[in-house]
Amino acid sequence: MRTAKQIENSAHKSYASPNDQGYYGKFGGAYIPEMLHRNVEELRSRYLDIIYEEGFQKEFRELLKDYAGRPTPLYFAGRLSERYGAKIFLKREDLCHTGAHKINNTIGQILLAQRLGKKRIIAETGAGQHGVATATVCALKGVECIVYMGEKDIERQAPNVARMKMLGATVIPATSGSKTLKDATNEAIRDWINNPNDTHYIIGSVVGPHPYPDMVARFQSVISEEIRWQLNEKTGGEIPTHVIACVGGGSNATGAFYHFLDEPSVRLIAVEAAGQGLDTGYSAATTALGRPGILHGSKSLVMQTQDGQVTEPHSISAGLDYPGIGPLPAYLFDSGRAKFLSATDQEALEAAFELAKLEGIIPALESAHALAKLRYLSAVALSPRAEIAKQDEEFLFDRDSVVIICLSGRGDKDMAAYMKKMENEK
Repeated sequence: MRTAKQIENSAHKSYASPNDQGYYGKFGGAYIPEMLHRNVEELRSRYLDIIYEEGFQKEFRELLKDYAGRPTPLYFAGRLSERYGAKIFLKREDLCHTGAHKINNTIGQILLAQRLGKKRIIAETGAGQHGVATATVCALKGVECIVYMGEKDIERQAPNVARMKMLGATVIPATSGSKTLKDATNEAIRDWINNPNDTHYIIGSVVGPHPYPDMVARFQSVISEEIRWQLNEKTGGEIPTHVIACVGGGSNATGAFYHFLDEPSVRLIAVEAAGQGLDTGYSAATTALGRPGILHGSKSLVMQTQDGQVTEPHSISAGLDYPGIGPLPAYLFDSGRAKFLSATDQEALEAAFELAKLEGIIPALESAHALAKLRYLSAVALSPRAEIAKQDEEFLFDRDSVVIICLSGRGDKDMAAYMKKMENEK
């Protein structure tokens, strides 16, 4: 495993690291109320010194290994590979403690919060995985935990709500707007404004004011750090041809892409939630439907009306049901470094069932969006297949390709949606 300094030096500065003002290209920054300036400035001025301090790294790495269960396996999916005509590996973040990649970031941030002297933790959550991961590390460290969650998400992610409460967290519903992730984030920010002295906000994705996007990216970069040496063990080379991941805010994709950003031969493919279709008004595909704007403390791509009002997103997946995207993923889209595609609710459901039946793995609906594009990108996929757009042809893979898919979470939280699909097919 590489040292913290090696991790730092391996990142391509023009992509992985923001400038001093927290911008990746034209995206980023810190657009915050005056009441939060002291907190955010404290984070900005201290986070790098804290997280690369030897004692921090020792505790962080030990908890990743002994508590979270890292490294997660890089699994060669033989039957999936046979179907789609490539060497397909799944990065099994679903096997992390709590069932998703979110624990990587919450371990890092609880250690940071302790070193900043904070006694109270707040968080937002959509699918509930970040909320569970936050409640988990707060229980581990004996810290008060408050999680804001959209009322709609509380209904569709009931098992995760129960887990948070069992872990000792207080779950507060967000009842405004679409009652989903955007609104939970709004409520968490309001709480932080009202409690600036003793509270640390553990943001769950690469969103929010600088330094959060960079900080979360660094904690999640352990995913691609492991992929490189694991792939080398399995194939004799650490550079894949493709890395595919789903994107809501973008934390698992950023973690999976991070150590490949300076490898131009690696095709980075991000898959957003098309919902019921890009032209239906029920979608969450920000790069297809959004434009530059300010959301939750940073400038990025945002789904919005002509007069700047945020558009309500839609996805069957609570974790992708967000009208924006992190500034680093927005920069990867804008610069062309990553290819952004989208998958509908129905395509994600079909991909989840396919993985279950081919590999015995039930994925989270978020991860299923990434799996859903295998048919589209395969040069030898079984027919029928959608005709690939000319601008996407360079991203096709074939039998010589090595394709990594970040399986960001497990599917037990989504069983209600899967059961509904089975019931409808009777």
